[in-house]
Amino acid sequence: MPVKNRFAELLPEITAWRRDFHEHPELLYDVHRTAGRVAELLRSFGCDDVVEGVGRTGVVGVIKGRTDSKGRVIGLRADMDALPINEQTGLDYASRTPGKMHACGHDGHTAMLLGAAKYLAETRNFDGTAVVIFQPAEEGGGGGDAMVQDGLVSRWNIQEFYGMHNMPGMPVGSFSIKPGAMMAAADQFDITVTGKGGHAAKPHECIDTTLTAAQIIVALQSVVARNIDPLKNAVISVCVVSTDSTAHNVIPQVVKLKGTARSLDPAVREQLEEGITRVATNVAAAMGATAHVDYQRGYPVTMNDDQATVWAAEVARDIAGDVNLDMQPMMGGEDFSYMLNERPGAYIFVGNGDTAMVHHPAYNFNDDAIPAGSSWYAGMVEARMPAA
Repeated sequence: MPVKNRFAELLPEITAWRRDFHEHPELLYDVHRTAGRVAELLRSFGCDDVVEGVGRTGVVGVIKGRTDSKGRVIGLRADMDALPINEQTGLDYASRTPGKMHACGHDGHTAMLLGAAKYLAETRNFDGTAVVIFQPAEEGGGGGDAMVQDGLVSRWNIQEFYGMHNMPGMPVGSFSIKPGAMMAAADQFDITVTGKGGHAAKPHECIDTTLTAAQIIVALQSVVARNIDPLKNAVISVCVVSTDSTAHNVIPQVVKLKGTARSLDPAVREQLEEGITRVATNVAAAMGATAHVDYQRGYPVTMNDDQATVWAAEVARDIAGDVNLDMQPMMGGEDFSYMLNERPGAYIFVGNGDTAMVHHPAYNFNDDAIPAGSSWYAGMVEARMPAA
């Protein structure tokens, strides 16, 4: 099953959808225009059912095959939300909304899955039911979890999930995947350091929170360097430091630190939480201050099922001729993980070519990747539920 000719024919139409989404980016759950357009298109394709408002603003389309002898149901997922970034692409279809842009390619994911849905609704050359899932709030809002909590699996009896993300730096239309941990658990922490503020000329009369916070930042790196197995993956990054004073000559009473902790193993995730709390509180105590740690669990590890990875790679190989099965896991987070926690499935990367990296103001999804991506989505349905 190479790139399907139908997607070459549909490319101008799918590209137009993608660029329309790109011009009108929306954030998190506030994707009302995008979701409305998705639902409108799914109905125009002749989907057997279209349900809006799943997980607040998600959209689900149901496409039944010509036969249904085994009751098989495959779920295909794309994300719809954009990022709070000022676009710097100079495109004639650039974002019309200052401060918002599709800097991660979700406009492309949505368009590719819409193309697959149109093809599947036209051909119905499979035995079972395809469920196309358009999710809000991947960029930090947990929209995948919201859709699962809203009964995504049980309402449609989904048995396997498949998702895709574009990847700059990979040749256009190529694919990469691996079994097991694909993307990291993404947690975050807030540390509030409290001491005794005062005049910067009299530090001996103070408990210096800025010095304490600096010691904590350095010491936190020992959690990964000295508490985590060197053969395991983990990252701790302190990304925000703020104080309750902006004066040059005041030792602040309070300093706040914000950061993220990433891991690919549940046991390591536990170690990170324990280690961050232990180090922050004890370093602060040694300096005469106190530290309160608020550790928040984020997206779980995106874990590809071994057998589902084989199936996903087979479809990708038929399209691209080869598949990179040796890719390294990534420490970014992805809330498709919530769906993979419910049912087996796999997450794959499709090449975006030599473009700016995702989350960069000059990034743009490469429309040349559409035929490969749409073919893979549709191919997963036809391969996993072959026509009787």
